[in-house]
Amino acid sequence: MVARRGEEWLPIAEKVLAHATRAGATEAEVLVMAEDAQLTRFANSEIHQNVAETNAQINLRFVSGKKIGVASGGRLDDDGLRRIAQQAAVISRNVEELPDWAGLPEPTPIVDVPAAFSDETAGATPEMRAGAVRDVIAAADEAGVIAYGSFSTTTESIAIVNSRGVRAAQQRTSSQLITVSMAPDGGSGYAEQAGVGTGAIDAIRIGREAAEKARATGNAQALEPGDYPVVLEEYAVVDVLDMLGYLGFSALAVQEERSFVEPGKKVGSDLVSIWDDGSDPAGLPIAFDYEGVAKQRVELLEHGVCQGVVYDTQTAARDGKRSTGHGLPAPNPYGPFPLNMLMGSGQASRDELIGGLDRGLLVTRFHYTNPVHPKLAIVTGMTRDGTFLVEGGRIVGPVRNLRFTQSYLKALEGISGVSRDRKCLKGFLGGVVVPAVRIDAFTFTGATEH
Repeated sequence: MVARRGEEWLPIAEKVLAHATRAGATEAEVLVMAEDAQLTRFANSEIHQNVAETNAQINLRFVSGKKIGVASGGRLDDDGLRRIAQQAAVISRNVEELPDWAGLPEPTPIVDVPAAFSDETAGATPEMRAGAVRDVIAAADEAGVIAYGSFSTTTESIAIVNSRGVRAAQQRTSSQLITVSMAPDGGSGYAEQAGVGTGAIDAIRIGREAAEKARATGNAQALEPGDYPVVLEEYAVVDVLDMLGYLGFSALAVQEERSFVEPGKKVGSDLVSIWDDGSDPAGLPIAFDYEGVAKQRVELLEHGVCQGVVYDTQTAARDGKRSTGHGLPAPNPYGPFPLNMLMGSGQASRDELIGGLDRGLLVTRFHYTNPVHPKLAIVTGMTRDGTFLVEGGRIVGPVRNLRFTQSYLKALEGISGVSRDRKCLKGFLGGVVVPAVRIDAFTFTGATEH
């Protein structure tokens, strides 16, 4: 049985804190992040790699007045722990003061989130992952396509102590199965699923989804760029939420006047509600942030109207507020981020979303997306692994990948349908729970020649 709360790392953190105090820190914070990660990779419909990795990193934020030095290391012996404190002390003497430094956070009541941990994931074996991969490959074989992808299982331990009394520890698990199927005629299909427990992963369904897409996308035809109504599947919607979180839902982005968020401003349709909640078992929960502050549910958009943003300790002090528990490991120039976003479900089935398109596109996912205009949330990128023309509410055939340049805010405004089903997936900002959506207009600016 694996310990569920990560308390075994607290004594290590306490030792580093003591070294920092002896080295002259006026305040200090120690973050220990330990991970047991396993990964089974497959290509050409065969498992080709199974790896396991165990890591531990100690991160010390050393405060001397208003000067802050950060050092980290992976050695757990006494000399290694002492060196981290010494290095952070030297760094703090050689940096400029942070004029508005508000101090480290004080303790907050932390509620345990049992749903964050799964015994089956913590005890996952290579044989278990191989069995799931076998199901994916069997679906690919049945469809006459080739499967590629990976199945990962991870146990993460987090322990935090600081000189103001914060003492927090937690252990959480996550699993993720990703596959791309490739057809002989050039078609490709994608499917993914994430969850706290491996039992949430339906390998047979994921394998069939990707394989069927690969068969259906062969010999895709060219389509002229332009404005089209679209149905975005959940894999594409993840990118929309991630980008909005990165560009706008951070208090630092608002303070630096680069965010689109204005409380009370309507930026989406009535069907759009987005929030961040680290305790929701539908996602990948966590009880506190990387400063040891309890996570709070934050309403970001409610029926399309801006409600709030997420804070860490420093940005909260600037606005005279309390941290919402969204701090990242120091040093952190990016500010707080929403790492547990969820979007509300609707009433439509997938077929009903597609049935609402007179002439439009069904998009599986986006690829290589990048911001063009942060304030307007304009993003450019490509479709990938399944783009289909829809006419009269029916899929009529695959089209070649298209480049888009689109304001994600305008996309939110144009949402006219939301699926009742949602998927838990991993984005670049953490776990995300999203439905599929129908958008009345989406701007495609370039076509793929071949």
